[in-house]
Amino acid sequence: MLPEFFTRRAPSSAKVATLVVSLCWLLVFFDGLDLFVYGAVLPDMLGDPEFGMSASSAGDVGSVATFGMLLGALSAGMATDRIGRKRVLLLCCIVFSVASGLCGIAPDVITFGAARLIAGIGLGGLLPTAIALVAEYAPAGRRNLLIGVLMTAHHAGGIAASTLGIWLLEDFGWRTVFLIGVLPLFIAAPLVARFMPESLAFLMSKGRTAAAERLSQQYGLPLPAPEESRDGAPRRASLAQLFSRDRWRVTTLFWLTSFAGLLLVYGVSTWLPSLMRSEGYNLGSALAFLLVINGGGIVGMFVAGRIADRFGPVRVATIWFALTAASVYSLGAHLPLAATYVLVFAAGVFLFSAQTMVYAAVAHVYPTSSRATAIGWTTGIGRFGAVFGPWMGGQLFATGNQGWGFGIFALSAVFATATLLALSLVAKNRQDAQKHGAATREPSLAGG
Repeated sequence: MLPEFFTRRAPSSAKVATLVVSLCWLLVFFDGLDLFVYGAVLPDMLGDPEFGMSASSAGDVGSVATFGMLLGALSAGMATDRIGRKRVLLLCCIVFSVASGLCGIAPDVITFGAARLIAGIGLGGLLPTAIALVAEYAPAGRRNLLIGVLMTAHHAGGIAASTLGIWLLEDFGWRTVFLIGVLPLFIAAPLVARFMPESLAFLMSKGRTAAAERLSQQYGLPLPAPEESRDGAPRRASLAQLFSRDRWRVTTLFWLTSFAGLLLVYGVSTWLPSLMRSEGYNLGSALAFLLVINGGGIVGMFVAGRIADRFGPVRVATIWFALTAASVYSLGAHLPLAATYVLVFAAGVFLFSAQTMVYAAVAHVYPTSSRATAIGWTTGIGRFGAVFGPWMGGQLFATGNQGWGFGIFALSAVFATATLLALSLVAKNRQDAQKHGAATREPSLAGG
């Protein structure tokens, strides 16, 4: 359970915030396990002559899975703003759990790719929905930290995936690891169905006052005023709100940043063990690097979340992406093993939390009526980068140019740094317009 000191509020508010973050953490843990398991078992799959997977088809399968995540993120974001956070979380959990089992029994690469596409739809829809719900229950001044805490689950799942690979691959094969991915159907889904509360702000924004009042009485929470929950926005399509007034510039820059960030995240997550093997490390060390980079990711979430609550998620993400570029590029140098572990850990600290702070900024900027849609489309558009990253890695290996891999991935971090700098400039111009009398009801990009 999440310690209540993270919430720093009255006991009733702390109780429900702890409940929401804990249940979402469990869901995202299994999400991360299912996502990272492909990269963890990929070297063993490539070495399975009966399965017949090539480096090129491995990249294609990785891209198919992330394309499914794109579809899941885009559709779940809008569905969540219409039917509620809880229902979408449950549906996504069921979809990716069943699909993981199908991966474990797939007879060929085509069937396996189809199952990964279905799993991707569930995985892609779950994360933006969980972020939106946590953002709405997070106490003031703790939103970025709690989103960071939530995202530690993703990397705990990555650590579990690499650990399972180390323990099970040699004796039981890669299929066993995918079959373990069915567990959320029997563990997480029942807990969410029984205990997860719906968003109070969502219920009020949809006019479901009676349901909101019951939930408010159950947890001793104040009801948000209808005008607060709708953030003063007219009842129009939540997607259209992303481009209202001058918000289109912010939306576009968030999308570009997410494209570059997820290209980097999924490209490195999928191909890190194989890239490190191409540098001369053995399979055990290559899988250990995946474990270490996710350990760095967990540390980075706590550090970035705390700093972002003070200085703003955009500033932190900008610096973090610049440091990611330097650390990922440096992985191409064959250093002593101990130094390489330190460098991989440092890359994890900056790599994953940089993208998470982009999500935190989106959760802060957009109102309740379009928040899940904004996060969903930011992650969804970013999935184009996530599709391209694994595919690009496969092409580099297929053409014998894998030595360029870390340099190309580092370039995407440089691009993300540039788009965030542009985003900061847009925010500054809007603040200057406010000072000169141009009124706006948009939240600032700074702060939590």
